[in-house]
Amino acid sequence: MTPLATINTFYQAIIDKNVAAICDTYVASEQTYVVLEGPRYTTLGYAKIAKGWADFCASPLSLQSIEWVEGPFEEASTDMAWVGGQVVLTVVVNQKTFSVQFRATFVLLKNAEGLWQIKHEHVSGPLPDPYGIGDWLKK
Repeated sequence: MTPLATINTFYQAIIDKNVAAICDTYVASEQTYVVLEGPRYTTLGYAKIAKGWADFCASPLSLQSIEWVEGPFEEASTDMAWVGGQVVLTVVVNQKTFSVQFRATFVLLKNAEGLWQIKHEHVSGPLPDPYGIGDWLKK
């Protein structure tokens, strides 16, 4: 399976709320590092990441879909790869459905069985005006 196919399978496991499949996608290391899109900044360590996913799957939050809207871009060497782009999540919370767009980047390592696993994940949304000067990119 390619790195991108691994991430797309991971996304389907999230939609299915399949905790075991979600957690199997991560490198089981206490150095695995996730930057979250939610109310926490980061999670360091497989045990904490697995607990977070178990709690997510038990929550009223569900994802109907995860759609790549920019990219996905992918590059791989023998044992390391990255996948990145922008995704739109269609979310259902308490019978309310809405969509939200995020940037998503994954660094994957190939394990002893030849399967790709996530070593680092970063999902975030841009801040509207973090420095109080608007966008410095001129048109």
